Amino acid sequence: MNYQETTDWMFNQLPMYQTQGASAYKKDLANTNALISHLKNPQEGIKFIHVAGTNGKGSTSHMLASIFQEAGYKVGLYTSPHLKDFRERVKIDGNPISEKFVCEFIASNKTFFEEHDISFFEMSVGLAFDYFKQEQVDIAIFEVGMGGRLDATNIISPLASVITNIGLDHTQFLGNTLALIAAEKAGIIKENIPVIIGEYKPETKQVFEVTAAKNKSKIYFASDLVTVEYPSDLIGHYQAHNKKTVLQTIAVINSLQLFNISKDNITEGLLNVVRNTGLLGRWQQIRTKPTVICDTAHNKEGLEIVVNQINSEEFRNIHIVFGVVNDKNLDDILPILPTDAKYYFAKPNNPRGLDAQILMEKANTFGLKGKAFNSVTEAYEKALLLATPTDFIYIGGSTFVVAEIL
Repeated sequence: MNYQETTDWMFNQLPMYQTQGASAYKKDLANTNALISHLKNPQEGIKFIHVAGTNGKGSTSHMLASIFQEAGYKVGLYTSPHLKDFRERVKIDGNPISEKFVCEFIASNKTFFEEHDISFFEMSVGLAFDYFKQEQVDIAIFEVGMGGRLDATNIISPLASVITNIGLDHTQFLGNTLALIAAEKAGIIKENIPVIIGEYKPETKQVFEVTAAKNKSKIYFASDLVTVEYPSDLIGHYQAHNKKTVLQTIAVINSLQLFNISKDNITEGLLNVVRNTGLLGRWQQIRTKPTVICDTAHNKEGLEIVVNQINSEEFRNIHIVFGVVNDKNLDDILPILPTDAKYYFAKPNNPRGLDAQILMEKANTFGLKGKAFNSVTEAYEKALLLATPTDFIYIGGSTFVVAEIL
């Protein structure tokens, strides 16, 4: 199979949360353990930083990778989901894994995947382990897919565990309270391995403290310990929290005396995240006159921060191109959105995308006025047509919406 055929097989033949939702979620790590055994445990010997959280784990992972790159280390980076190409998920020093490696890995293991019902995410994790091992990376920044305790990434033994924050997202899998979700994400805390918490609330802090104590893991609450003094090319307001998490993580890693990260490395790393890692879709400006911003925030906590930043911008009129997946709790997110905007509702080109007409009708009940369009591209083109040079266009609601524009 060529690369297109290989990725088509990966996306369409096997369970994948990104397209199928609940049916792709597995209740234990048996498949992952079988997979890494089949691959001869490629994760062993790799130095990891493991990053979980409801929001910000992608930005945090990319910031960490950029800083290590500036310090001269060979850095593996595993994140999800991708926006344009599957290879974005697996990078070394900002360079995506080759199409050839992806094709050869799948071809070599395809029979095992089929016989053991290995999911899309599980095989992606195995691919990253195998690639990073073969390429002998100095450090691998590994982002959790969803949750933590039962996530396929949670078979690693990292140098440090990072949990950015807790919000009410994926409640059908992780629980419907902050404490329950915190318990799932705290599942990445390992015995005698330090854990860095980015943000917390009283009900989540207790969960983290109890889990860390049980595992004899030193715990650091970055929001209490760190003052941000470093600018970054990631300009979203929410990045201030992520920078604190990153700075505390670097301090912990330096204390282990396995790496040497200087202040200059931190400065340059944070200023050059996009250049070093290729990160996309985080308060990303893609046009001026009118200003066009896209952002992958897709849950209540993330969208609240984004809307606050929109409100701080200067513009004459605001246009919002918006789409969501069909398991999103609209009663949580629609009240957050500004009522003085003109909306362009669209269904993401994904099996889980919510029909634009249904989204529009629900949005109308919250005072959000606009029209439904047949595609994200059509919605965006209409917004560009109607916007004046002094207007502001925001594109978001789902990773898939942003992916179609980029």
